[in-house]
Order: sequence, then structure tokens, then C-alpha cells
Amino acid sequence: MEPILECRDLTKKYGSNYALYNLNLSLERGQIVGLLGPNGSGKTTLIKLANSLLRPTEGQILINGTEPGVETKKIVSYLPDRNYLNRHMRVDEVIDYYNTFYDNFSMDRAARMMDSLDIDRHARLSSLSKGTLEKVQLILVMSREAQLYILDEPIGGVDPAARDYILQTILTNYDENATVLISTHLISDIENVLDHVVFLQEGQLILSSSVDEIRTQYGKSVDTLFREVFKC
Repeated sequence: MEPILECRDLTKKYGSNYALYNLNLSLERGQIVGLLGPNGSGKTTLIKLANSLLRPTEGQILINGTEPGVETKKIVSYLPDRNYLNRHMRVDEVIDYYNTFYDNFSMDRAARMMDSLDIDRHARLSSLSKGTLEKVQLILVMSREAQLYILDEPIGGVDPAARDYILQTILTNYDENATVLISTHLISDIENVLDHVVFLQEGQLILSSSVDEIRTQYGKSVDTLFREVFKC
């Protein structure tokens, strides 16, 4: 079966600086993948390339065997690391907007998540706390029946008590053949939900391995190995 995401000698330069260099990576379907690395490692650049927000300098990035563009946007559901919604809209209005815009949006799934996270559907986005607003954005993204979910810091702005709830929401609201790619620096908080991890450093692949292989081979948690590799 075609990998859901594949990088072939992928390189991205900004001027004379390499954000990604000669990256080769393949992600299979049906797993939750942690995209991990220190600041400046290339995580955001890779995410933007996957969402056709940037173009490669050299090499290829493929989503379901196709270069990112109009067609891949139909199967990729993307949560950026900052608010992108019109703050004057109500929660129910933005849900209706997504339902109209995306053929694969599930109103039933959105309703379940709204209820489980206790979101007021009639509230204006401008009245919501940062954490609640991030929950709304997550609901919008996870309500699509996508093949690849790309989540950039999905739990970065919420309090620790809400993180497990949000991770459980992610776990229970994607199809078993879909892949979830999560970029985060809160490794210890998400490690228990990960199947696979990718370590990037200075735009290059340091490690791509299943979590089980890391625990067997190194006898360490992902968080411990990350701290040792990146000296943090």
C-alpha cells in the first residue's frame, strides 16, 4: 500500500540556509506519529510542505503518492499552531462553515466532541479562553474523515488537566486506517498515545522508529531518549 506521506531527498532552503536537507522519510497508514525535534529542526517547514504552503527547493514530498496541492487537501486535515479563525463568528457558525466547505466533514462527530469537551456552541470565538479556542480548532480538524491529520502543537496552549482529555479526543476520532502526525515539544504528555516517532535535527532525519522498538532497543522512554539525543 502507498505510504500516506513520503519524502524523497527533500530539501528546502531559505536563502543560503537549509531548513531541510536531503530528507528521506516514509510514514505508513494507521498510526499516530510524533514529529519531534528542537526549535529550528525543520518540523514546521516539513508540515508546511505537506500542506502545500511551501514548495521544495529540491526533491519530493508526496501525500498518498501525489505532490501536495488541491487534491491532497481533500484528504489532509491540518491544525496549525496558531489561531486562524474569524473571532467574530460563533462556534456553531464556524462548524456550519466547515461542513459546507469540506465534503468529508462529519457533523455527528463534531457534535460528539462538542458535548464531550463541554463547548458552548452559541459562544462567540472572541469570548473563549485560549484553551477552549484550541479545543474548537481541534474539533474542526478531527471532525473531517481524512486520511492524514497533521496537528502542530495541539496541546501546547491548554492546561495539564485538559491534555489527557484532548489526547483521548484525538485517539477516538480518527479512522483506523488514517495517520495522525503530531508535532509537539510536550513529549512526556503524548508518549503514551504514539506508535512511531520521527526525530529531526537541523533539517535532517536522526531517527524514525516505532515506540516499541525504542523501548526494546534502548530500554528507555521516548522522552528520555529525546533528552539524551538533543542534550536537553
